[in-house]
Parts: sequence; C-alpha cells; structure tokens
Amino acid sequence: MKYWILSALILFAGCGYQPSSYYAKSVVGESVSTEVVISMEDPQNTVIIKDAVDMAVITKFRTSLVPKNASQTHLKIAISSVGFTPLRYDTNGYVITYRTTVVMSVERFSGDKREVYSTRGIYDFAIEPNAIITDQARFEAIRQGAQKGIDAFIAHVAAQGANSK
Repeated sequence: MKYWILSALILFAGCGYQPSSYYAKSVVGESVSTEVVISMEDPQNTVIIKDAVDMAVITKFRTSLVPKNASQTHLKIAISSVGFTPLRYDTNGYVITYRTTVVMSVERFSGDKREVYSTRGIYDFAIEPNAIITDQARFEAIRQGAQKGIDAFIAHVAAQGANSK
C-alpha cells in the first residue's frame, strides 16, 4: 500500500500536477476580501452565505481573508435567487425529497479589473412525508447549495488560472 501511495505522489509530482487552489490563487492573489450583499427579502440567507464564502476563501483559495483596503482581490457576492423544487413523492403523493437551487452573482475586483460570474449550487434533501420544511433544514439546504455554488465559482477561477499559465 505504501508503494502505491509513493508511486502516485511521484507520478503527480513528475507530470507537473498542481492542485486547483494553485491556479485559483494565481488569479486572486495572496489576500482576498469578501462582501455579501444583504437581501432584504431573506436576510438570514445572507449570513449563511457569508460564512460559506469566508470558509471557502480560507480553505479552497488558501489565501488570507483581509479587509477590503488591504486585499489584492475583492469578491462581492449577491444572492440572485433561492428556490425549493419537489423532486420525489411517496405513494400517497406527499413530497419526500426537495431540491434547493441557490443562484449567486459574484463580482471579482482585482486592481482595475472587474469580472462578473454567475454561479449556481444545487442540493437535494429528504423530509418526512406530509411534513413541512423546518427552518433548520431550510438553512442547511441553503448553506449546502451556496457552498456548491462557491465551489463552482472557484473551479471557474482555477480554470482561468490554468489557461493563463
């Protein structure tokens, strides 16, 4: 088993493999600031998404989260829409699975450059038949959907970084 892992590491190092965070970091730089536009229709979701964005900046970009005036890149995120769609029904016709779709707009400011991205995250979850979606389940679904949308944004930025090298 050790030899397989060692062989894989040598293979990846030998062929010039770089993780996506390497390419994403080449686009956003060493320091990033974030701003999430508060939705007056659903302010609780804004807090959830702000936490997900900040966690992604630290873990996925592997950069420092700094104030706006000290950052190389500033990300401004706005929630475009949050939707819940029934996916599956039980034999009695009650919804038992929902799909949450979170659509966000991300503006990336780097120096004088401004680029706008649209990203979407989807998360499926089950509920008990003939039950309503609880606030806790709703917030968790939105958090997961937002995280997946942010992951899609990071993948897009990483692809830009890989294409520019």
